[in-house]
Amino acid sequence: MNKILAQVEKYMLEALKANLPDVSKSDLENDGAIFYMNGKNGTAFDWFVNDRLPNFFIFYNDKENLGAAKGMLYNDGGFTVYVYGNKGHDKPIEVNHDIEVQENELFHLAVLLTKNADGKHWDEDIRKLECEGKPDEEAIEFFRSHEEMLQNVRQKKLLLGKTVIVSKKVREGNWKIGYGMRDEPTRESDSGWFFCVGDEDGEYINDPKNLELWLVNSLLNYEPALNAHITVPYGTAIVRVAPDKFEIDDNTKKMLIETRD
Repeated sequence: MNKILAQVEKYMLEALKANLPDVSKSDLENDGAIFYMNGKNGTAFDWFVNDRLPNFFIFYNDKENLGAAKGMLYNDGGFTVYVYGNKGHDKPIEVNHDIEVQENELFHLAVLLTKNADGKHWDEDIRKLECEGKPDEEAIEFFRSHEEMLQNVRQKKLLLGKTVIVSKKVREGNWKIGYGMRDEPTRESDSGWFFCVGDEDGEYINDPKNLELWLVNSLLNYEPALNAHITVPYGTAIVRVAPDKFEIDDNTKKMLIETRD
């Protein structure tokens, strides 16, 4: 077994034994096998978007088949194990470790998991995955090709917890957002975005009492059409051109202003 996966196995089993001493191998799926849960996102997605590998899981061997332990291995070598008692229903107990790795070993493991697990062995027992040695250059190049494709997803994820300024008219009048402008933020917690209906005058917009702070995540739930543009560069303005469509404002677009009803 790959030496990093061997450490994953060691720490997860130790965490189970220390925190759930009454749980035996027969209580666990495949006698406590550790499964690599790449079936949701895939290795490259989690590596380049979430800074880690997909989760590792040990499952209870019963009808509900809930998790007994979850392992999260980050690309800096940090490894967190969550142990779930009461057949997976209790709040998790957190145990933290640092995986012993040499330079590029975790990256090479991610490349090998992409090559030998993704698309071939979804959510498989790690003992069945071939991840020994160093990947070839073709496999490394293929893995790196995902980074640029996933940059927009990563940027969006980093934005979700940041704030946007929204005209009160949007919420209070049940209007659709018609215009947005993104400027360089002055605070780490700020996305730089300002949104309004589009027909507010300067006096209204310049009065702080007429503005609200929303989270980007709440904004996108309210206005899903903004997903396509939420990561545009600073200095970009967008306008609504159709009921469910925004475009970059080049001063030639006719803005659609309408209520949500």
